[in-house]
Amino acid sequence: MYSSSIFEGNLDNFSDKEPQRAPIGVFDSGVGGLTVLRQIYKQLPNESIIYFGDTAHLPYGIRSQAEILQYVREILVWMQQQRVKMVIMACNTSSALALENVRQEFSFPILGVILPGAKAAVQQGKRIGVIATPATAKSNAYRQAIVEIQPDVQVWQVSCPEFVPLIEQNRINDPYTLEVARSYLEPLIKQEIDTLVYGCTHYPHLAPVLRSLLPAQVKLVDPAVHVVAACTQELDLLTIRNTHLPMPTRFAVSGCPQQFAQSGLQWLGYTPLVEQVFLTDATVS
Repeated sequence: MYSSSIFEGNLDNFSDKEPQRAPIGVFDSGVGGLTVLRQIYKQLPNESIIYFGDTAHLPYGIRSQAEILQYVREILVWMQQQRVKMVIMACNTSSALALENVRQEFSFPILGVILPGAKAAVQQGKRIGVIATPATAKSNAYRQAIVEIQPDVQVWQVSCPEFVPLIEQNRINDPYTLEVARSYLEPLIKQEIDTLVYGCTHYPHLAPVLRSLLPAQVKLVDPAVHVVAACTQELDLLTIRNTHLPMPTRFAVSGCPQQFAQSGLQWLGYTPLVEQVFLTDATVS
């Protein structure tokens, strides 16, 4: 089930003469990006995917911008070596703190989740709550993106440091998780929000818990849905959308492959083959 080399040699399957058959890279700090992966399966079933979980550095939400930049550069260098045609940052913290810095450094398109999520949010309501990791909340990336699109919208953000560890530990149904969620949502409910944005790709895993606490009229916005729609548009624009059968999804992590595979079973419905990858150091300039 777990290997450090089970995918060696597969690069030859992607010819430079057929760029549409090259894989899309997707990365996150852990299992959160699987919400994006599931949307790719749904919206782009012919695309081959390489998924990387930087579980050795989990959670990203408590890291500094310098750390995030270093991790993201290391991942993107590795993705480049795998000959990806595009990368989706399936991580709000990376999208907030690193996207603009690294976009000019690599030859393939790199998409983040914040702008697609912000666009979807302003189409849903005028009183928008954002739940996010501490780093994403501190960056104000969602507030800035939302207000830039629609200046008369009100935005409230809540930092949720405990959510990602609870999800990675598979404690969704733990009574403690419900109480933590209640405390995070309380200030947003008091503001009578009409829309709630998942400001972290992990958070859709908590949908049943959050839905049970929110007023029925509050709409939920999952940026994963919208970043994959943006990916579809980009692929069509560049005429590199795959029309052939996809390769099996390749899963790699920087930490423990067994733990990721066990979590993947719950979120994907099957136990993924997972390899451990040791990334090359990329010094932040």
